[in-house]
Amino acid sequence: MIKKSVTMSDIAKSVGVSTVTVSKALGDKDGVGSELREKIKQKAAEMGYQFSGTSKNIKENLTYSISVIVARHFIQDASAFYWVVYRYIVELLQKQNYYGILDVVSEDDETTCEMPKTVSEKKVDGVIVLGQFSNSYVNALMSFGVPAVFLDFYGSRNDIDTVIADNFFGSYLITNHLFSLGHRKIGFIGSIGSTSSIQDRYLGYYKAHIENRVRLNQAWVIEDRRTDGTSFHEFALPLELPTAFVCNCDETAYILINQLKSKGLRIPEDISVVGYDNHIYSTISNPRITTVDVNSYEMSNHAVDVLIKKIQDKNYHCGRILVTGNLIERDSVKKLK
Repeated sequence: MIKKSVTMSDIAKSVGVSTVTVSKALGDKDGVGSELREKIKQKAAEMGYQFSGTSKNIKENLTYSISVIVARHFIQDASAFYWVVYRYIVELLQKQNYYGILDVVSEDDETTCEMPKTVSEKKVDGVIVLGQFSNSYVNALMSFGVPAVFLDFYGSRNDIDTVIADNFFGSYLITNHLFSLGHRKIGFIGSIGSTSSIQDRYLGYYKAHIENRVRLNQAWVIEDRRTDGTSFHEFALPLELPTAFVCNCDETAYILINQLKSKGLRIPEDISVVGYDNHIYSTISNPRITTVDVNSYEMSNHAVDVLIKKIQDKNYHCGRILVTGNLIERDSVKKLK
């Protein structure tokens, strides 16, 4: 077995200090006391820490700033999922003595592949990208050579590092939950072409149908958002409704429940609804929504950890990291006889 190389993060954990402190101590920079500096150097030697040209951990031009890039349409709502993720990222970066800078990308900037100035002017050490961007924008970003981690999105490139929720399994899990309760007519609400996350959730829903030998009714697969990514206020529902709907997110489930209630339908007595994310919409809804909890803190923690390792070692590559979710049962689902 090949022995794993020791990183500054490993040394930091062993000594009980931040990675930045280790970096300063090993680089003989100001800001670290002589006693602590020698302790860190001694620990580095004991652990077999190696300096090399290809894995140069001490950089003279570190800014200790990280750009967190997100498309504007993902955070237009103050309660959006990515605001929660951004808060976690900033808190986790602060523990490593890094600053998180929010860079919001407009639709026009994405179309023209205009990068945030923090990236184009090399004012940050790395970037964390929240949510999906076009392939052309991703390619343009990667061409700058800045260490990058993509969170909650993956594409066809195999050279980018991503941290994603296991959307496929989560949706498969919650759809099977409906099947186990006697539902056989189950719809899906989500714009499949919008993001890779929604695609994976649809495919998990589809797999559950295949395993339960139930033919999928395409009339019950319904769009939930516009081409710019913003949600519809109402959905184009068919005259014949299923007994249950799997929604690609809790916001969509919340909108659907209110729409069904406006038509005189009761949830879950007349129709069951499930969501995804375990976001605020799942608890403010009446009834409260059965959903899949996405561990956004764990995803954020992985993203920060991977990015710092990439900053320390330009050859570090993690591939795709999957974070599994859990089924949260609440009040929006009825068991059929």
